[in-house]
Amino acid sequence: MNISVNKETFLEKISLASKFISTKLSSSTSLQGVCLKGEKKQIHFYSTNLNSYYHSFINSEKSHRFQIVVEPKKVGEFLSLLSPGNIEIEIKDKSIIISQGKTRGEFSLFSPEEFPFPPLVSSEKQKIKTSFLRETLPLLLFSASTDETRPVLTGVNFVSREDSNQIVTTDGFRLSLLNFKKEIPFPPMIIPSSFLSEVSRLIGDKEEISFSFQEDEKLLVFYLGEHEFYTRLIDGEYPPYEKVIPAEKKTTVTLDKEELLRNVKLVSVFARDFSNIVIFEVEKNGLKLSPKTGGGDNNVAYQEAEVEGENQKIAF
Repeated sequence: MNISVNKETFLEKISLASKFISTKLSSSTSLQGVCLKGEKKQIHFYSTNLNSYYHSFINSEKSHRFQIVVEPKKVGEFLSLLSPGNIEIEIKDKSIIISQGKTRGEFSLFSPEEFPFPPLVSSEKQKIKTSFLRETLPLLLFSASTDETRPVLTGVNFVSREDSNQIVTTDGFRLSLLNFKKEIPFPPMIIPSSFLSEVSRLIGDKEEISFSFQEDEKLLVFYLGEHEFYTRLIDGEYPPYEKVIPAEKKTTVTLDKEELLRNVKLVSVFARDFSNIVIFEVEKNGLKLSPKTGGGDNNVAYQEAEVEGENQKIAF
């Protein structure tokens, strides 16, 4: 079977799909590949790590019927070195041959029988502004844990309140909390932070993105053009984060953000040698930054600030 497709479009789909494959050596080989499925005049692209799924398609001039699983890294590397334009794909029993002019490459196939396709989603689609995700996710994702032994903390917790909603992330040391309007239609759920991080990178300049929530499958789907991104929600009870949020404040510091970032980087040059910890000392006239130990007053940065309340000393 021979197929002619545009190289750039084919490479885009393979590259996106490769972000959702399983990287665990113990997993089935089909989970480490991208499934290509020909149906009528469309070629569908699927990938999954069993927690997240990706699906997209491209149109074809001819009707095809096939199902194969390719290893995306080598295929993507080969395609990236070809010239723009069309490529020819020849599908054999245990391999595919990709050619452009006199250049040819043959790639082995994984077994397609065990490949798991995403569940069918019948729930109604809703739309949100991509600006909401683009502006809020960077403020939240850095606080989520990467420790897979505590899966709940690797998620982004969406909380529904009577008058507003909240989004929370924490790794046990840092905590980010965002309040947002009730009109944004997110139900209570814990979404894997790695999934949201990947989707946020792919939004681009789109103004809106659609999503749907399949409650019986505990499945969330984002729709972006012809791309579909699925994820299973994290099951578990999020820790009572409200208890660690102070009910009152003792000190308020107002200062220049860019200057603070620069000073943190300056002091970090020396903090790397001392547990990578920076000490913030809030005093009457401003802020003093220094590494945890060593250097005395020689390794230090001062910054003017408006301080209301008590002096403080904090390690970060």
